[in-house]
Amino acid sequence: MARKMDEIRTRIELKSHNVENASTTDYPGNYVGYDDSWSLEKFKKKFRVNIIHLTDNEMEFDMVGIDASLANAFRRILLAEVPTMAIEKVYMFNNTSVIQDEVLAHRLGLIPIYADPEKFEFPSNNSRDGGEKDMIAFTLNVKCSKNSRASKTATDPTDLYLHSNVTSADLKWCPIGRQAEMFSPNEIRPVHDDILIAKLRPGQEINMKVHCFKGIAQDHAKFSPVCTASYRLLPEIVLTSIVEGDKAERLSKCFSSGVIEIEEVNGVKRAKVVNPRLDTCSREVLRHDDLKDCVRLHRVRDHFIFLVESTGAMPPEVIVSRAIRLLEKKCSNFLFEMDKPTTDEDEQ
Repeated sequence: MARKMDEIRTRIELKSHNVENASTTDYPGNYVGYDDSWSLEKFKKKFRVNIIHLTDNEMEFDMVGIDASLANAFRRILLAEVPTMAIEKVYMFNNTSVIQDEVLAHRLGLIPIYADPEKFEFPSNNSRDGGEKDMIAFTLNVKCSKNSRASKTATDPTDLYLHSNVTSADLKWCPIGRQAEMFSPNEIRPVHDDILIAKLRPGQEINMKVHCFKGIAQDHAKFSPVCTASYRLLPEIVLTSIVEGDKAERLSKCFSSGVIEIEEVNGVKRAKVVNPRLDTCSREVLRHDDLKDCVRLHRVRDHFIFLVESTGAMPPEVIVSRAIRLLEKKCSNFLFEMDKPTTDEDEQ
């Protein structure tokens, strides 16, 4: 009975047509005999972060010992509150391409800019343009012409014309004030050089200047530092009985590759749970009458698997660390407001 109660409190169970025990239980009195109230000491003992996978643009890590509300708050900060630099103002001097000025400006705004936002300030509300502390400037000046050296049999526009494709590599950084001394040439640039902005034909040209400012994705999605930031609960697969022979082979095929493997025990094939983390929780096994009673599908309630994919403007580990600082700051501000003495005006 105690084991069953622990499962209800700590596991979400997947059934054929529903999900059981999905509601949170971290408050006192929910279960008789259990004190599930939150405390800082219990949180410190249970909480941990494990980095599973880290590359230049992706990071997978586990957060264990937190509630879904905290995990979701952290995800939303990753998506919308970590600041970045993005193109905000476009000064169009000449645009004879087939793309309208407004569409072209929108495309430019979505190009991720490689620049550390912590080295810049948020723009002032009362200033039309910024300076070296809060603005980055780029120029884009491209004109298409015929390629006199092109082969007579050539049909590809990139062979027939010069500068037929306008890409992010054509954005040239223009240092403001002392920015040339403060930053190296490779420190301020578009993240990727091959982002297509427009296609030109002979005689067409684009000539403009753009200004980048610091902002957050709450104001516009172009400021988001991540392509995606998601989390899921850790899957848990429990075999309720020994599954052998052909039945074991069929059971392994009901799950993603690597979740359940077949091992030989005394010459008999037997199913073994190897890596439930890879499971997508499709519940395919529950469609088979002779297999559905052999397994129980759970998700661990307080074990969250996060996947953060950066746009390239900042390394993913930097984005995560700055999101943690922002969450910490929000908590500090909340505690400060809670401790403030109330006045008659506040009560009214």
